[in-house]
Order: sequence, then C-alpha cells, then structure tokens
Amino acid sequence: MRHVYWIGGGSGAGKSTIARRLAGRHGWRLYATDDVMADHARRTTAAEAPLLHAFMAMDMDERWLRRSPRTMLDTFHWFRGEAFGLIVEDLARMPRETPVVVEGFRLLPHLVEPLTEPGHAVWLLPTPEFRRAAFRSRAASEGSFTQRTGDPLRAEHNIAVRDALFTERLHEETARLGLPALTVDGTLTEDELAERVSEIFRL
Repeated sequence: MRHVYWIGGGSGAGKSTIARRLAGRHGWRLYATDDVMADHARRTTAAEAPLLHAFMAMDMDERWLRRSPRTMLDTFHWFRGEAFGLIVEDLARMPRETPVVVEGFRLLPHLVEPLTEPGHAVWLLPTPEFRRAAFRSRAASEGSFTQRTGDPLRAEHNIAVRDALFTERLHEETARLGLPALTVDGTLTEDELAERVSEIFRL
C-alpha cells in the first residue's frame, strides 16, 4: 500500500487535525477509522470479533465503571486489533492513483508495520496532561458519553488511566519496531506538528 500514509497514536493527540490538514494541502483522500467503527462492528460476527461483541452487550457502567483500567485496556477490542482487516479491505477498494491518509487509534504499530514502508507512518503520543486538556475542551463543546454512566467522574478517571496505559504501549511498540513516533505535549503548535509529520512523510 505505497499510496497510503498512516497516522496512529493515543486519543486526543491531534491525529484527526493533522490528517485533515495534510489531506487538504495535498489533495489526498482522508480515511478516519473512528468514522467507520459502527460499520465495522456491523460487518463482524461474534466469532470474528469476540471482544467487540462482548463490549456491545455491556451497559455503560459495565464498560466504564465496573472494570479496572488495566482490564479495560486488555479487553478493548480496537486496542487488540479486532476488525483491523476491515480497514485494509476498505483501503484496498479505493483507487490507488490518489494517496490516502488514514488516521486513528486503531492503527496499532505491529499491524501497520507489514503494510507500510519508510516515511509513510507515524504515531502521535500525547502526554497525560495534553490528553486531559484536549478532552476537557472536547467535552465542553460536544458533551461527554461518560454522563450516561452512574459516576461520570470515576468513568473519566478510568478512561484516562486506560488511555495512558495504551499510549505507553504504543511508545514501547513503536520503539521496538523502529517506527516514528512524536510526543505531543503542547510545546508545538498545530502548524509545527503538521510540519514535523510532513518531514517524516518526506513531503
């Protein structure tokens, strides 16, 4: 998939913003993996994606309150790569003449690495402080799904701890595989971060 550029990373790192900028600047297609999660859930069976279907059967408190952040990390279907093959199927159906920038936390390094080549993938790794600030802003403008739990503050804490653990895992995996990763801590502006990604992509 030489026409595909991958932007993975932790939640709240700015993946969507950077991907939109690059797509607009270069006339690329944009494929946001968040946007197809519901479609991919419908296209899987419980045998193909058991963690996903178990998650769908839970109520909000079971998902976000009654399990430890470590258990939430280890059993979250997208963090385990379930339905990643459907991302590949979707990309394979797109015309190869136009580059595609793919973004989302579902892009696990060990799954992307066999499909990419040097200069076509990067992971954005937010610090816990940056992620908290990003999600406070997002919740203020959009509302938070944690309001549908019995204890929103505890749910937000559990998710924050889970996501910090996931970011640590991404850091370790990108380092082990020799894949590019950028720490996002607020010291770079969006323009500067876009330029750093462009440099990695050799644009």
